[in-house]
Amino acid sequence: MSDDTTTEDLRAIRLDQFIAHPPAKVWRALTEPELVARWLMPNDFKPEVGHRFTFTTTPKKQVGFDGIVYCEVLELEPEKLLKISWSDRKRADWTVTWRLEAEGRGTRLFLDHEGFDPDDELQQLSRRIMGGGWRSSHFGAIAAIVAEL
Repeated sequence: MSDDTTTEDLRAIRLDQFIAHPPAKVWRALTEPELVARWLMPNDFKPEVGHRFTFTTTPKKQVGFDGIVYCEVLELEPEKLLKISWSDRKRADWTVTWRLEAEGRGTRLFLDHEGFDPDDELQQLSRRIMGGGWRSSHFGAIAAIVAEL
């Protein structure tokens, strides 16, 4: 850990991006299962607090991931907040929170992916891999889907 990296930095991924569309359209991309499948993973999501669902993807053996993410909707405020649990039922026990804030004619979309263990080498590898994925592909894919709506 370098001198400018705090333990908090190792526990979470925190990102935001401006999307030039209103919160209602961005919300659809975050909560309609068929749209979520296009930018993230196939799922059986329902926008209901307490709903348990899974994401499925390609297993990643280097981090002990079998390809199934077990989730539950923890909080939901339409067009403003979506918080889910995110677990592989082995090592990962995280939360992913999306916050939407109207900004001019668009939306500022915030992501907080929290709960990484700073002392667990595999969790830190996962944080780096996932942080890069959120940043480099998922935000752009959300923006592209929203533009099509």
